[in-house]
Amino acid sequence: MQIVQRRKIFYIISLLVIIPGLISLFVQGLNLGIDFTGGSVLNIRIDEKVTAGEVRSVLSSFDLGRAEVQKSGADFYIRTRELSQEETKELLKALEGKFGQVRFLSAESVGPVIGKELTRNAVLALLIAGVLMLIYITVRFEFYFGIAAIVGIMHNVLVVLGLFSLFQWEVNSSFIAAILTVIGYSINDTIVVFDRIRENLSFKLKEDLMTLINRSIMQTLNRSINTVLTSAFALIALLAFGGATIKLFVLAMLIGFISGAYSSIFIASPVWYELKARA
Repeated sequence: MQIVQRRKIFYIISLLVIIPGLISLFVQGLNLGIDFTGGSVLNIRIDEKVTAGEVRSVLSSFDLGRAEVQKSGADFYIRTRELSQEETKELLKALEGKFGQVRFLSAESVGPVIGKELTRNAVLALLIAGVLMLIYITVRFEFYFGIAAIVGIMHNVLVVLGLFSLFQWEVNSSFIAAILTVIGYSINDTIVVFDRIRENLSFKLKEDLMTLINRSIMQTLNRSINTVLTSAFALIALLAFGGATIKLFVLAMLIGFISGAYSSIFIASPVWYELKARA
């Protein structure tokens, strides 16, 4: 399979996904949740037989359909946009009218200042992770391997960010955890391919670099496909049956894992070839 020879085709496929996402990021940005923009967290107690979905249906009538509802026994935690005292009272009356007795336990506000701090910390975490990975790969392999790996990571992050911006899926604190998980997954898959390339280079067989890279990718292809399929099956099951609370978190990881497998095969290794050939 001539992967490196057809690398421009794979670059174009990636750009067809990334460029619309980048345009969307600049035009409409991300749909930030209350973790970033601020909002209210209500803690109420209702009959245990009531489900989170039933509570969410009441919230939809108040234009709060995007609110997060978590259930713990008879306690419900509702995370939504900033609510005034009057709006909170009206919401509690509506819940009482639907479910009977509703006990109000507490209400907290998440200010936008905390959201800005979370954003800053998230960006800082991504930068630190990238620098540490570059140092590690440079020490273990070589600098060009490190650069190619970072390009693969950026590819995956931009794919996830771009799609979330295009479809305006909500971004909250769990999204950051998903992005970091995707980075860890994709770098692991890329390292496996790079390790095989380095191993084949040590044999000093009489073949050109392009052929050697293609052979190395094919030797690790089954592992990459099996790994992403195993992960994808579990994530698809969670997406279908895990509930609304974790839906977007799982979706971010599913997109990232698929993109990670693609980049480790079709992006990172060809980029390393480009750097090596021009060195």
